[in-house]
Amino acid sequence: TNAIRLAVRKFALDNNYSFYDIREHSGLMRTMQVRICRSGEVMVNIVFGDDDRLKREALLEHIAQHFPSITTLLYTVNLKKNDSLYDLNPVVYKGKGFVIETLEQYSFKIGPKSFFQTNTSQAENLYRITRDFAELTGKETVYDLYCGTGSIGIFVSGGAKKVIGVEMVQEAIDDAKENALYNGIGHAQFFTGDVAKVCNDAFFDEHGHPDVIITDPPRAGMSETLVKKILEMKAPLVVYVSCNPATQARDLNLLSEKYEVTRVRPVDMFPHTHHIENVVQLKILSLHLNN
Repeated sequence: TNAIRLAVRKFALDNNYSFYDIREHSGLMRTMQVRICRSGEVMVNIVFGDDDRLKREALLEHIAQHFPSITTLLYTVNLKKNDSLYDLNPVVYKGKGFVIETLEQYSFKIGPKSFFQTNTSQAENLYRITRDFAELTGKETVYDLYCGTGSIGIFVSGGAKKVIGVEMVQEAIDDAKENALYNGIGHAQFFTGDVAKVCNDAFFDEHGHPDVIITDPPRAGMSETLVKKILEMKAPLVVYVSCNPATQARDLNLLSEKYEVTRVRPVDMFPHTHHIENVVQLKILSLHLNN
């Protein structure tokens, strides 16, 4: 990773490329994504702050020539003030446009816009803890909320009767369906939309009521509407995976209306920082189980 980064930096300096100034919102060299997978595949996406074709192609060709180990090389032109890629279109310069990462026996297709944990080894531990907390016996219908590319749902699928994933981002759902197909998992289905709107009585009639809910929201935590929806669903067991214990604590307080916390396990996903992932198991209070 450092070799690629330093080569991009040196080429930019040697050729008088400008670097992006976040205050002035100007400059050519903006950001770069590098993902090195267990499979040996490497994906690099260089993000430019200006649409200068000649300079862009000169840099991309230099990197492609000097780093043949890069299996997918992309570029993205970002003229916005924020760094989000979700409303941009990365362009493939070399390779197939994605990489394959592995967790246990499962393989996952990851593109430049896919959300996938950056620390693969610890992601595997995180998902093992999540699977353990789900206490699956092979008879359960599991709802995977904020499912992203389907990684958690697919990882726990071996112990579930059925997996239902719901996610707002269409590209992520497309990847989740492809990942399920790639892994030969026929009992997982993925749907695009707001969980609070998707999970209605007609949806439950068609796909079954959840026995286990796994929720892995962004740093902002779950919306109050979704918390209310989970309380309405009354699944016997909930596993809450969080990258922000503060918003997780807020949501757990709301869920305490019908649930109690039974297990907690923090995971050090980002060594040498204060950031962690935290997994919490909740079980429904007995007085609400059949009401």
